[in-house]
Amino acid sequence: MRRYILAITGATGVVIGLRLLEVLAESSEVHLIITETAREIIKVETGLNLDDDQGGSTVQEKFGEKVTIYSDDDLWAPMASGSFLSSGMVIAPCSMKTLSGIAHGYANSLVERTADVMIKEGRPLILCPRETPFSVIHLENMLKLARAGVRIVPPVIGFYHRPKKVEELIDFVVGKILDQLGVGHSLFRRWG
Repeated sequence: MRRYILAITGATGVVIGLRLLEVLAESSEVHLIITETAREIIKVETGLNLDDDQGGSTVQEKFGEKVTIYSDDDLWAPMASGSFLSSGMVIAPCSMKTLSGIAHGYANSLVERTADVMIKEGRPLILCPRETPFSVIHLENMLKLARAGVRIVPPVIGFYHRPKKVEELIDFVVGKILDQLGVGHSLFRRWG
């Protein structure tokens, strides 16, 4: 079984990370990091409250032992070390604060430290930056990370598969992330 690390940070578009979690957990072990701001955004955008007993247990009931949840301030978590093997890490959505911290080696949280580990170990790291428009600072940080081998996959939607529902647009972005991980899927109809 493959092992992935997924981080959901404080930016709009948490549904992308939650849908990616669903797909990865079907066939893989997932280590999930949720920032405090992401918890608030999840509550606002989806109605799911991860801070109460029901919300936390709902996630565990849905995914069981395939998903382990970590707090962003848990720097003792296994993935903070290069000895923790994984098939890759995705940060979706990735806030500009998190992206900047990673670009500048500021490993002040579990998300940033784990991303730093992925870069230093040469393992796949995919960021789904959620901001628009991008400023020159955002673009320079993304370029710096891309030069270090990080894959930048903004949630840019396509229409060639003729989506009819918002869920199909979300699946398009999730499918693009899965493509970068080398995970097969049929979330959208490919061109041609």
